[in-house]
Amino acid sequence: MNKKVKKLFVSLLALLLTMGLFTEPLTALADAPYKTYTVDGYGSVIETQTAYLPYGTISKIGDETLKAPTDFTILSDGSMYILDSGNKRVLVSDIEGNYYGTIGEGILVNPRGMYVTEEHICYVADRDARMIWVFDETGSLIASYDRPTEAMYGETQDFLPIKVVANESGTIYAICESNTNGIVQISPVDGGTFLGYFGTNATQASLWRIIWRSILPDSARAKMLGNIPATPDNMAIDEKGLIYTVTRGEGQGTLKRLNIAGSNMIELENGAYDDVPAAVATGNHDNVYVVSQQGYIYEYNNEGELLFVFGGSDDGMQRIGLSTKAEAIQVDSNDRIYVLDSDKKQVIIYEPTEFTNHLHEALYLFSKGRYTESKEPLNEVLRMNNLFDYANMAMGKNLYKEENYEQSLEFAKLAKDYETYSDSFWEIRNNWLKQNLATVFILCIVLYIVKKVVDALDKKKHILDPVRNTVDKIRNKKLIKQMGYMFFYMKHPIDGCYGIRKEGRVSVLSANILLAIGMVEFVINKYFCGFLIKGVREGEYDILSDIGFILLVLVLVVGCNYLMCTINDGEGKFKHIYCSLIYSFGPYLIIQPVIFVLSHVVTKNEMFFVEFGNLAMLVWIAVLVFLAIKEINNYNVKETVKIICLTAFTILIVCLLAFIVYVLASQVLDFVQSICGEVVYKIGN
Repeated sequence: MNKKVKKLFVSLLALLLTMGLFTEPLTALADAPYKTYTVDGYGSVIETQTAYLPYGTISKIGDETLKAPTDFTILSDGSMYILDSGNKRVLVSDIEGNYYGTIGEGILVNPRGMYVTEEHICYVADRDARMIWVFDETGSLIASYDRPTEAMYGETQDFLPIKVVANESGTIYAICESNTNGIVQISPVDGGTFLGYFGTNATQASLWRIIWRSILPDSARAKMLGNIPATPDNMAIDEKGLIYTVTRGEGQGTLKRLNIAGSNMIELENGAYDDVPAAVATGNHDNVYVVSQQGYIYEYNNEGELLFVFGGSDDGMQRIGLSTKAEAIQVDSNDRIYVLDSDKKQVIIYEPTEFTNHLHEALYLFSKGRYTESKEPLNEVLRMNNLFDYANMAMGKNLYKEENYEQSLEFAKLAKDYETYSDSFWEIRNNWLKQNLATVFILCIVLYIVKKVVDALDKKKHILDPVRNTVDKIRNKKLIKQMGYMFFYMKHPIDGCYGIRKEGRVSVLSANILLAIGMVEFVINKYFCGFLIKGVREGEYDILSDIGFILLVLVLVVGCNYLMCTINDGEGKFKHIYCSLIYSFGPYLIIQPVIFVLSHVVTKNEMFFVEFGNLAMLVWIAVLVFLAIKEINNYNVKETVKIICLTAFTILIVCLLAFIVYVLASQVLDFVQSICGEVVYKIGN
């Protein structure tokens, strides 16, 4: 009897679950069929923990099926409007897909875009009707706007609206197909008044294009493609009335946030954008979402910093969370993301994870200046992922506001937040100076007095003679004198080259020692310099590759230069060219340690000293190299420039040949491996 009851219970439970599955328009929560990525402080795309899970899909509104949907809107009260373009109508439902009604049947011709206000006023951009239709909350047509008649619109400019939004005052912003002048602004006053163009994308012309156009005849220039701005692909508007646009092919300007003057207020960093954006939406925490046509979803904070990118293109397996052709994106009050897929004819829903919910809370509180309150959710985020750069950056800023500069410095360093690191370091340095300035001053006075006393005793009793004698003995050693010749060479390069070529003042051994010292300085500066100029990851070392690269470049430069000098009647021997080029890098050996020390004590505002030191060092080295090639080979200035150009060209040819040999060798190796594998297979059978 118990077994029968148990079987009956299981059967009823299965029946209930089955009924729930088919009556509920949303599918069950699923594991993510994609990975989630973010961008770290070094600009590298790295995998992070899942930010959103696929929650379900909506493929029908009640009993109504979708046909080529192109846009939709979700309101704060839970209403959803879907522009069912293939059926020339707007379907109204709740966010679970329960049918409420239909708008625009018999009126719409080829609707492409739609916007609905919180008062349920529905704006529809109808491309083929060349109209923007306006419907009230009952679905009745209350207004329509056709092509503006004002002269500044453009006498030959057509009116093909494809996307539309409106602000609180009723001003309409429309993207029109093939209209490169910008977003069309229409006021509802007097039945529709054209206010002008808004947020026009900038044009960019390369120097080569400008030069080429200037030398072409008029007939050829007329056939060239015009340098015209791109038309935005889609847009959104936030509660403050700011317009967000996405435009393909704009690089860092793919996403824009436009103020009332049409100026961009956001700039994407580290190349974190998609080349084919489809739509944009604003979130509930001053964040922004962009979806690409392939279904990749990008989430940014209000500064344009990438938080997450996830999703992707469906490979035909119909997995929930992957798109075929994304058209629009929306976010509800619970931070669920909705993506409209026109090929699948469905809305895909994504649910934020606990990690993302904590991050959103911290992001919102932080953007509002409530730094102390944001620390609790930030701690939760860091507990789940202590290497998430944005959380470390926000925590660093919080601690800076609380004047906890030591910890702020550590979090800023983890997040690669140079601004906060610099500010915190300035405060730490300032506090140290306040506490120790008197001690430092007294110490300097004591050292000065000690020096004077020692000088006086040395003058009377010669107490420093043993030290001087030892130093002189060291200086007089042949190898030390050859290495010390670097200082004379740096100040008198022409005489220095004569000493190398005619007097034998240096040797290959001394040049090799200086080269070794230079490589040591390079490695130390690369991996242990100040945080503000460090370009490699913390704890990442590749010293052997660095040394190998330096030696390879040295062999290429010296070898190719010697070859060109020999062909062009140069008088320098290989030894002379090698030694003179090594000694020409003397400024690096002298100035680089100073720059290294400066990098640990300057802030971002004082980075000029480091930059100036690097510039002075490079210019000095370039002058010495030029004079070395000229004087060692007894060339004039024109011949020296020629040799430098020929050397650079020869290096390029050698690198190209090496690449070709590498490719051919790889193909031969693959061929041999395939033959061996085939032989082994035949023998085995």
